Amino acid sequence: MTIRSNHYEAAFEAYLRHLQAPYVAVDESRRSIAADGTIKNVDFIVSPSGSEMSWLVDVKGRQFPSGRKNRYWKNWATIDDLQSMAQWELLFGPQFRGLFVFAYCVTGDMAPLPQNLLFPFRGEVYAFVGVRIDLYAAWARRISPKWRTIAMPTTAFRQLAQPLKLFLETQAVSGGDFDRRRATEMAPMF
Repeated sequence: MTIRSNHYEAAFEAYLRHLQAPYVAVDESRRSIAADGTIKNVDFIVSPSGSEMSWLVDVKGRQFPSGRKNRYWKNWATIDDLQSMAQWELLFGPQFRGLFVFAYCVTGDMAPLPQNLLFPFRGEVYAFVGVRIDLYAAWARRISPKWRTIAMPTTAFRQLAQPLKLFLETQAVSGGDFDRRRATEMAPMF
């Protein structure tokens, strides 16, 4: 089950229910055991109606803007997040693809998405922006060796990330060149 005290994940789940998107909330209380250690669990498995493919979702909660200097488009993740998502893709197979969903809690005058794509929840306003794991891995750069964090450059992120609603409404087909490349490209060497 998702961490209900995490307002970003609670807002995301409410958004999925609002859109009537079929999903499973994953138990995050323990890491899954794999042959070579443990794997960080995904937060949700989302299976859009009529699609051949499902999304393995890791929700990343961020404020928009964030910090004392009002920084926009924060999209950091950990190396463990990325490597775990790549492992889940391989375990689930070609009908499942990893997706980081940045759940931005809009705290300023600007929003990352147009007004009609914002979602009010418990007195806050959220914007859900997704980026496929393969694209994130291709563009991610280390930002902190100590914390093992990575991020996409803002320009690339703004070009490649899309409103979550597009991922849920667009017919995605599994297989193809993406799946042949995935095994070698998805294990970042940080």
